[in-house]
Amino acid sequence: MYYLIEQTLKEVGKEEYKKSRKHFVAVFNRKEWETGKEEFPFSNEIDNELNEMLTTKASVNYDSLSGTFSIPDRMDMDNDDYCFAFALNQKGIVFVDDSGYVKNAVDTIIRTKKWNAPSLERFIYDFLDHIVKDDLRVMEKYEKELDEMEAKIQNDDKDISLNEANYVRSAIRYLLVHYEQLMDLSQELDENENGFFNEKNLKYFRSYMNRLDRLYNNAASLRDYSIQIRDFHRESIAVKQNNIMTLLTVVTSVFMPLTLITGWYGMNFKYMPELNQQIAYPLVFVVCIVIVVISLLYFKKKKWL
Repeated sequence: MYYLIEQTLKEVGKEEYKKSRKHFVAVFNRKEWETGKEEFPFSNEIDNELNEMLTTKASVNYDSLSGTFSIPDRMDMDNDDYCFAFALNQKGIVFVDDSGYVKNAVDTIIRTKKWNAPSLERFIYDFLDHIVKDDLRVMEKYEKELDEMEAKIQNDDKDISLNEANYVRSAIRYLLVHYEQLMDLSQELDENENGFFNEKNLKYFRSYMNRLDRLYNNAASLRDYSIQIRDFHRESIAVKQNNIMTLLTVVTSVFMPLTLITGWYGMNFKYMPELNQQIAYPLVFVVCIVIVVISLLYFKKKKWL
């Protein structure tokens, strides 16, 4: 598909695209690209990029700037990334995408954008902005999940699991890497090494880098929060274990003298004069109760109970 950059993107046919001197956007899938790539001077660069679409990056070539996008699925980070290649020069930009991501982004731009000063730089800015447009809401959702997890830990919820926190931390770490790659790509655009862009329009790329920087900082804070949740959960478990060990220690300490008395009177010596005393049994019973009470009061005073 061919689009001319006017007040918004205008879809046109191949002939109209060839006749026009306006900046253009072209979107192909791999099959369409194979049949139509001869008309583009940077076809070799795109072919090279299509062989390795693992990261978001940009490379400056002699007469073009080419690269790839690898965009995480914000709804489920476990899904495969949306991967596609691109190349641009002073006339326009070409995408080769089998995932449908670029077509969706272009349709969204057509529906929502109208430019007073249309330009290739403004389109690229809006396209890049489309990639991160929902990220604040995504991070708010992750933060809410972490808040709920923290509340469960504080309330000693037995169903608490760190799987959610681990997923959030992994997703945020993935976003941080993605933001770094987008920053590098934006830096290549801003440097304008081949002079493809109007100098006054480079402000769009700087504005985008500032936005990425804020998103990166938000994501980094959220990653630290997820780590705090993990540490908080571990501390909570450690406190419970310490309380259990304290209780076991107290019980052991209380029954130790009683065990001694039991063992003492369990020795079958013939001459144990108190065994013949009528008061011996109740006396030993009272002594055992007194030992237990004194032990418990002592532990209470020491705040071990």
